[in-house]
Amino acid sequence: MSRRTDNHHRAATICRAATGLPHRTCLGWAEAGLIGHRRPVPDAEDEGQRLLESLLVAELADGLREGDLRDGALFGFTFARPARAALALELHPAMADPVLALVLPRIDQHYGGLRGVPGLRIVPTGRSWALIHLPGRAAVHLLHPDPDWRPVLPEHGDGLTQLWRRNRHRLHPAEAAELAGRADSGGDPGSVKAQDWLNSRLLRRPGLLRVAGAAHGSANVYTHGGGDVVVEWCCGVERDELERRLRRSGLAEPPDRIAERLRDQPWFPGEIAMGGAFITLRRGPCYAPYPTARRAH
Repeated sequence: MSRRTDNHHRAATICRAATGLPHRTCLGWAEAGLIGHRRPVPDAEDEGQRLLESLLVAELADGLREGDLRDGALFGFTFARPARAALALELHPAMADPVLALVLPRIDQHYGGLRGVPGLRIVPTGRSWALIHLPGRAAVHLLHPDPDWRPVLPEHGDGLTQLWRRNRHRLHPAEAAELAGRADSGGDPGSVKAQDWLNSRLLRRPGLLRVAGAAHGSANVYTHGGGDVVVEWCCGVERDELERRLRRSGLAEPPDRIAERLRDQPWFPGEIAMGGAFITLRRGPCYAPYPTARRAH
């Protein structure tokens, strides 16, 4: 086997583990030059696409709880088919409707304002569905193991206005204000863009995250105010090993347009930094219930 062929298979092996796609698919990408050993998973090259994927990660990280998770699908997806201009994600069948209910935008008077991803809309695409972001028309295509699946979508309710139902083709003023506020948050714009890169890449690697929650579902993902992402779990994989796999998948490989920062040197184990943005891995003690003791006869 030539060195070049060996590198193709190495990149394909990492791609398969990260995305859940067949090895032959990833190998074809490697042979076509779409992926390599330094970046074995295709990145979203468009800024609007990265923004959409990053917003989805932040909303799902802060919205899903341990009881919602199934089989280590920490964001509700089991495998990804990433491309430079788009992304397709397969929904875990038990989490499909809760995921959509979380990310679709609504005004919640009891909460005190906008919830969900501002500007997100769901549209049918033949027999499938896609999440479209109105500002830039970026898309995440939804796959489901059941070819006849139709989502059960949330309705208006007491104090609850589903903006994606009422404003199908234009932004509601609350959505426009939320997006403008994010752009003018006063933080380092370079770090914000770097966080979008990291979040987008994390969403495109569900196979690597699955091992963190697969043992018995005891895992947690959250953000610090919608910014950097924290992944916590108790068993299934050691923290150093998960960090190694994520780094090997190209998660923190700096794009040419992201400047390196002094803070990119990790301050503690489990911190993955790039361009002033962060993803933190934390593995704690296992609190899984003990097996029920057998009754004496």
